[in-house]
Amino acid sequence: MAKITDEQLKKVVEQQDELSSILNKIGVIESQKHSLLHQIAEVNKEIEEQKLKLEEEYGSISINLKTGEYTIIEKEEE
Repeated sequence: MAKITDEQLKKVVEQQDELSSILNKIGVIESQKHSLLHQIAEVNKEIEEQKLKLEEEYGSISINLKTGEYTIIEKEEE
C-alpha cells in the first residue's frame, strides 16, 4: 500500500490538530458571546425599569450622568 512520508504525515496531523484547537476556541468564544448577550438583555431590562421609576417620580427628564442634575423634557404638543 502507498504511504506518504512520516514527515508529511506529521505535518498533516499538526495542521489538523491546530485546526481543531482553533475551532474549539471559537466554540468557547461563541459560548461566552451568548452569555454576554444575555447579560446585555438583563441590564437593558433593568435600565428600562429604572427609567420608569424615575419617570414616575420626576416626569420626563434628561439626566447628567456625571453630576446627577436633570432637566425636564418638554413634550411637544401635536
